[in-house]
Amino acid sequence: MADLVERRAIARLSHRFGFGPRPGEFKALVDSGFQNAASKLLSTPAIDGFADKQTLPNLRDQGPRPKPNSSEVVTYATEKRAQFTEMLFWWLDRMVLSEHQLRERMTWFWHGHWATSYQKVDDALPMFRQNQTLRKFALGNFAEMSRAMVKDGALIYWLDGQANTVKAPNENLSRELMELFVLGVNRYTESDVRETAKALTGYRVNKTNGDVSFLPKQHYSSSISFLGTTGVFDGDSLSDYLVARTDCALFITERLWYRFISSSESLADSELTNSFSNRDITSLVKAIGTHSAMHDERYAMVKPPLDWFVSVARAFGITPSKFSNTATIRNNLNLLGQVPFLPPNVGGWPADQAWLSTASAQFRISFAERLVKEANLSPIADLPARSRVEAMLDWLGIPSWSSRTSLALRGAQKDPARLALLAICSPEYVVSA
Repeated sequence: MADLVERRAIARLSHRFGFGPRPGEFKALVDSGFQNAASKLLSTPAIDGFADKQTLPNLRDQGPRPKPNSSEVVTYATEKRAQFTEMLFWWLDRMVLSEHQLRERMTWFWHGHWATSYQKVDDALPMFRQNQTLRKFALGNFAEMSRAMVKDGALIYWLDGQANTVKAPNENLSRELMELFVLGVNRYTESDVRETAKALTGYRVNKTNGDVSFLPKQHYSSSISFLGTTGVFDGDSLSDYLVARTDCALFITERLWYRFISSSESLADSELTNSFSNRDITSLVKAIGTHSAMHDERYAMVKPPLDWFVSVARAFGITPSKFSNTATIRNNLNLLGQVPFLPPNVGGWPADQAWLSTASAQFRISFAERLVKEANLSPIADLPARSRVEAMLDWLGIPSWSSRTSLALRGAQKDPARLALLAICSPEYVVSA
């Protein structure tokens, strides 16, 4: 068996840059060594047997909501709920079943970064179009992503950009563009917010489908002054200027470090920003994924609920959309506090220790019991009882068991379902060591 340090690093690659291994995958990665595992998991082959063939969700522009108490409103609301559910399970299936996980993992990361919620947008089509944009640029050039996002219908509506007029510039989008999306906190002034808001005037959203149009008469066409420059700007040129700043390289590097390495330990290597000098996301991801921090035991992280669920589904052979009662999945993700397309605010979801509580542990156990009932347990059930506890390390992609966890698992080794339940609720699985 590979030494513990190497197993830990490969487990981190699998669970943080993907959504955990399917049966047999982790052992193969460990046998190949860290460098080969990193090469495999931090790349995106041209062909994905599942993702390339997945049928798109059946979404359409429903148009404006009918008047209250009209005969059409019930049908309208029913379809709206159905569209959201189909979109949600389309993405969950993609997370679980994609053969090459990095693109979906990064799409999920960017969803939390450019956090936009269906709760306000209230139409599936613009949310799905945003999701496709995030996927398109997930491992591409950040400058191109930022250009696309400042003109994304769901994001503009979410941050009140559709109310941004030349006579009354709305500052929500300009503020979040600098603070949360491109530059970071304390890297701009209130004057910069007011000025850049003018550059974002004139964009209008068709709420129900996400189409964005530009109205020149509603756009502020005079010069603005911000962050040491003066000129005439629109969404594209503003985005380009912000992304080209040194602060952008540092901020995006910090955000990936925060989500993939540690939310408590500050960025340990400012040289990582060099890999983002051309704003190439893939280069930065590979630099972080192969950084020495991946081997350092200090950088353990608690799995967010979505990560935990998808990793369990991959190990158990569960297809979310084919679960016996799909409402069970959505309801439990809601109880745990993390449903795709429903971030709590523009800052996205919390990280690491924020997911540990007595209530979340109880919800996780209850959810786990339901998942175990529909799991394919053959990876351990087909083994002699005495071999099961050790075999589960490779099945689930765990570096090692603590003596306490090992003792608890051995007490259940004759019961595969009980054993699986304890394992996926264990500290070693809930935390990406």
